Amino acid sequence: MAGVTFNERTNLLTENIYQYQLQDVEEGNYFRSMFEYTSVPKVAFNNRVVPMQTPEEIWVTDTTFRDGQQSRSPFTVKQIVDLFKLMSRLGGPKGLIRQSEFFPYSDADREAIEQCMGLGLKFPEVTTWIRAAEQDFALIKALGIKETGILVSASDYHIFRKMNLTRAQAMDKYLGVVKDALAMGIRPRCHLEDVTRADFYGFVVPFATELMRLSRESGIDIKIRLCDTMGYGVTYPGVALPRSVQGIVYGMTHLAEVPSGSLEWHGHNDFYKVVTNSATAWLYGCGAVNATLLGLGERTGNCPIEAMLIEYAQLRGTDDGIDFPVITEIAEYFEKEIGYPIPFNTPFVGSNFNATRAGIHADGLLKDEEIYNIFDTAQILNRPATVMVDKFSGLAGIAYWINAYYRVPKEMLMDKHAPIVAQMKELVDAQYANGRNTAMGPRELRTMLRELDPALHDKLTSLHRKDKEIYW
Repeated sequence: MAGVTFNERTNLLTENIYQYQLQDVEEGNYFRSMFEYTSVPKVAFNNRVVPMQTPEEIWVTDTTFRDGQQSRSPFTVKQIVDLFKLMSRLGGPKGLIRQSEFFPYSDADREAIEQCMGLGLKFPEVTTWIRAAEQDFALIKALGIKETGILVSASDYHIFRKMNLTRAQAMDKYLGVVKDALAMGIRPRCHLEDVTRADFYGFVVPFATELMRLSRESGIDIKIRLCDTMGYGVTYPGVALPRSVQGIVYGMTHLAEVPSGSLEWHGHNDFYKVVTNSATAWLYGCGAVNATLLGLGERTGNCPIEAMLIEYAQLRGTDDGIDFPVITEIAEYFEKEIGYPIPFNTPFVGSNFNATRAGIHADGLLKDEEIYNIFDTAQILNRPATVMVDKFSGLAGIAYWINAYYRVPKEMLMDKHAPIVAQMKELVDAQYANGRNTAMGPRELRTMLRELDPALHDKLTSLHRKDKEIYW
């Protein structure tokens, strides 16, 4: 409302005397000073800084089976159900993975929805993404879906060039679809596609203001998903709209009065900024961050769920019941059951994310793991720090590999002076002297140790219980 009002987020009186109206321009605004297309996009600054207003509650939503699935071969129904159950465990009893988004169109899609809903899990809630068509609303209503995403493209690139509409026509069309959803008692989640190239004051804020008016009138929560479709969002202090993540989020909560709990950020990683952008959205007032397992998604992918849960723990100082070892189970499921090769250096899930090759680093790990490991990955992720054994590993690297692979208890830890370590190093060095140029795998090293010292091998193997077998 216009005038001076009390802001419950800041507990201060706030002046908001300007009401933004739709600017129905004849030609689209393509921000050519930033997006020339024939050159790398530019980052402009206006030195306007907005305050951080982190919501009391923040969480993650999932789009692995919608946006994530668009980048790869379709999951089977069994794979979807298995991953859904793993996500439920990962998010913990507080449901920090609150919702999961599905397509509802094929027989397999609907079977997966029905099986996931039939599990009776409180979290994540099953939601959908549909076209703006009457038959689609009827379809999801029959499935018992309570919330659905609806595409409402925000930038003039889409409004003028893709849909051949004016801004007024686009807004009228979008609001009509939202009213249809409300009439059927379905919570609409409006996906503002390409918001980081949209005219914020001329279209985004007026449209969001109208959505909030409909929400108040209907008594049904209307959600807004801010889609950084091309990954243009940036977080530098004082950066100008439309690329400012914090500016967009602040503007939605302050100017359009969208509650934090109704606001969601959906980012892509085209410029390597997806995790930082998503965390910044949280910090400045967005309740939810939309993400996928392993960051699956079109082009460079979406924000990884596992990254945002780690980010959550860093920002909150608590895990709030997140079952972090499930991250390792999910990674193993993707590689072994789905056949999806995870890049080896992917944080938290790649085979080498906490591995080192350098002998000097291995020596540091052997003396004190904390020197070269980001946190206790063995306890938190069930992924002990390890070394890649090659010509650079040295005695320390081989000793550390034995201790880590076999989970050797503290009282039996080997140091680099153990005879078996020197014997293995001699064999390793011989391979590289003969021209080898790849790292040695666990199976090779295990065989080498068994041939050199069968008794020691059997003893260590008995310690290496199957229930503690490590992912890598």
